Amino acid sequence: MLRGLDDAPRVINGVWRVRVTPAEGARGTAPLTLVPSYPDLPMEDVFPRQEHTDTPELYLREHGRGRVAYFPWDVDRTFWEVLSPDHGALIAGAVRWASRDAGPVSVSGPGLIEVAVWRQAASMTVHLVNLTNPMCMKGPLRELIPVGAQRVRVTLPDGARATRVSLLTAGVEARATRDGEALVIEVPSILDHEVVAIDLA
Repeated sequence: MLRGLDDAPRVINGVWRVRVTPAEGARGTAPLTLVPSYPDLPMEDVFPRQEHTDTPELYLREHGRGRVAYFPWDVDRTFWEVLSPDHGALIAGAVRWASRDAGPVSVSGPGLIEVAVWRQAASMTVHLVNLTNPMCMKGPLRELIPVGAQRVRVTLPDGARATRVSLLTAGVEARATRDGEALVIEVPSILDHEVVAIDLA
């Protein structure tokens, strides 16, 4: 859940919080707790008055086969506004934990890539949208900044095999290798949008 936050003793809190009292017997693991607000000026007063509390800022609970990760504060809005990598790591960690790392696709490579997966009976499609740009989170892009090679790992449905893998925007067959139940596809570069099309049998 806290992968990528090993060197972060504190993260920026949000603006809005909901005071939460767990139902009897419903308290789960709370890997984050509240550090009460403290002044940000003058500089000599910028230090926490209380280093630790027992007030959870993230609830993790397992119920039957399901998992729930709940932030009682606006981590998503705060991430959008201040673009702190710590908030991005928290959101990604919550998704990983709740889904038991069961995401069908992972992408590694330079830049900021939006990923969407579409599955049909005889195919899988992975859309890769290049958002790498100083204006990516704040408004329309002013220019397209190409990114280099991306490594796309796709977990295939049980019993399925890929008969063809194509990069539709580039108009070429993709280099793909099998790694257990997954297919690893090399995408040489992306200007704005690339589509990985996988035919299944």
